[in-house]
Amino acid sequence: HETEGLVAVDDSSKLIGLTHFRPFARPLSVTTGGFLDDLFVTPSLRGSGAARLLIEAVAKLGKERGWSVIRWITAEDNYRARSLYDKVAEKTKWATYDIKL
Repeated sequence: HETEGLVAVDDSSKLIGLTHFRPFARPLSVTTGGFLDDLFVTPSLRGSGAARLLIEAVAKLGKERGWSVIRWITAEDNYRARSLYDKVAEKTKWATYDIKL
């Protein structure tokens, strides 16, 4: 994997959030997308705008790299995060499945 990360810091350079992301192939559209694997903001600072800034930073990098989409998954009951995601991205109709190995 070509996983990369970005961090969010406050005015005193204290770590307040992070994200991990990576490219993924989209063979049917002959493009590359970006997958946002992790997005975390310190619980006491959720709602501060840090998550939005991290998502926007990944999207900016993706655009610069010619990616066609930034994609991520979240839990159905992650209502607080989904309230942000609904503002910055389009919810898809795809369901995810896992085979435990």
